[in-house]
Amino acid sequence: MSTHINAPDGAIAPNVLLPGDPLRAKFIAEQFLDGATCYNEVRGMLGFTGTYKGVPVSVQGTGMGQPSLSIYATELFRFYGVQTAIRVGTCGAVSERTQLRDTIIVNAACSDSALLTQRFGSLHFAPAASFDLVRAADGIASGMGIRYAVGSVASSDLFYDKNENWKKWAAYGVLGIEMESAELFTLAAEYGRRALAIMTVSDHILLGGATTAEERQTTFTAMMRLALDTIVAAS
Repeated sequence: MSTHINAPDGAIAPNVLLPGDPLRAKFIAEQFLDGATCYNEVRGMLGFTGTYKGVPVSVQGTGMGQPSLSIYATELFRFYGVQTAIRVGTCGAVSERTQLRDTIIVNAACSDSALLTQRFGSLHFAPAASFDLVRAADGIASGMGIRYAVGSVASSDLFYDKNENWKKWAAYGVLGIEMESAELFTLAAEYGRRALAIMTVSDHILLGGATTAEERQTTFTAMMRLALDTIVAAS
């Protein structure tokens, strides 16, 4: 049992989806998992375990931002033996390659976070997803017939960016801005685990347009199904 996840040994599956919103975790568990039970309610950060197509899967809310994600991912890897973690979240698009509600399979994440600086100092680490998960997700998404792209995002600590730093990321081909993936990829590298992030474009910073809070919580089901099918394919 860890500090922020009140789950007994064996309650969490080796495969975990990581939405930022705990209510999205509840939605995924109720809509997609068979026999889902809640294993965590500490600080309202809900966690559930069930099965999807016969494969044990957990879904754990992580909160917003890399420091919050870092707490939950670290405890899942260190104390509960999680082997595969897929973030399912939203991003603001900064590329004309994407449209509102498109899916992004993230293969790498830039970051402005001090978490990387604290670890590496003047060195530069390149947080990247696990290739086998990227490859599996790409093949599944192609078969689903959804609009999607594979590429990088930027994990920023600054949500309200008055300096418009996103323009610098966009100039180098970054598809979207979000707040968690770089830390997840870094922790997976540290612990020798697999990680991926799958995003839905919830707003388009470059072209304009946005979705509602309710839509972000309950309607981005293509991303959820893609993540779950990727776990099954890669198990």
